[in-house]
Amino acid sequence: MDRRRTEKNEEASAQGRPTLKTLAFMTGLGVTTVSRALKDAPEIGAETRRRVQLVAKQIGYRPNRAGVRLRTGRTNVISLVLNTDREIMSFVSDIIYGVSEVLAETPYHLIVTPYSRSQDPMEPIRYLVETGSADGVIISRTQPNDPRARYMLEHGMPFATHGRTDMGLVHPYHDFDNHAFASAAVRRLASIGRRRLALLSPPPGLTYYGHTLNGFADALSEVGASEIPFNTVSIDHTIEQIRMRTAQVMRRDVRPDGFVSSAAAATLAIVAGIEDAGLKLGRDVDVVSKQSSDLLHLFRRELLVVNENFRLAGSDLARSVLGLIGGAAPGSLQSLVVAGDVQAFSSSPVPA
Repeated sequence: MDRRRTEKNEEASAQGRPTLKTLAFMTGLGVTTVSRALKDAPEIGAETRRRVQLVAKQIGYRPNRAGVRLRTGRTNVISLVLNTDREIMSFVSDIIYGVSEVLAETPYHLIVTPYSRSQDPMEPIRYLVETGSADGVIISRTQPNDPRARYMLEHGMPFATHGRTDMGLVHPYHDFDNHAFASAAVRRLASIGRRRLALLSPPPGLTYYGHTLNGFADALSEVGASEIPFNTVSIDHTIEQIRMRTAQVMRRDVRPDGFVSSAAAATLAIVAGIEDAGLKLGRDVDVVSKQSSDLLHLFRRELLVVNENFRLAGSDLARSVLGLIGGAAPGSLQSLVVAGDVQAFSSSPVPA
């Protein structure tokens, strides 16, 4: 009785678009048979399932989400929570692409839940949990002691984080080894004779800030290079702020002869600041930067790069959330990507 009522509700709310009744009419099958065929029910023959699903695809049938929730208690929604003031567009587009690519093969849909600098980052998380608006959540800008992660663990909301926490709690994550990145960057700069190095870091407060800082400091000690402080800006500052600060530092008598940059967009500002000071990249100073696409060498061939694949991050995060929803152990849904080699123009491949 409940199933029949749900199906009627779904039909009533779907005026103007294909419905289960449309599919039943076109295939000559009953509504219940069509519904089960769409769900790959094993009691429905393989040929019938294939035929129903093919017709559904051809006419653009989509199940009514309210009806799905009534039947299953699920929304079939994964929410990607993003800070609209801080995330770089290349990061946003690539991570959405990676998540969407995985969800395309499932009944799940992606929604992006934005929040701004003026909002408490907890607000969108509380909303998603309290309203049951999603079956799983992906968050970025992860902190060592992240209240969002603790809240979702306490309330049983499946989630994955882009970046690790340091809370002693086991949860799914995808991360890039920023300690290894910063160390490799310092060693490469030292190998070409650079001894006075500056770091443009992630913003303090995020977990990968500490990883990057420690990798930079450990490698400085290893190679015997010195640090030129550059901590009044981070990659969260504007392009103009980073450019001006770089130009100021590069006009000093004791200036950096090497930079390590944690983001490609910020690297553009560093190069502009170097050139504002009348200096030349590759002659007076070298820069090692992370990048998520093969673009920096189109800007300046002298740049040295390490690739970070945000599409892979999105794919891994989507699989982790789906795995957790499916009952997998959280500890089995963690991935840490080891930083690749520092690459010059002649050896830099296009990331997959």
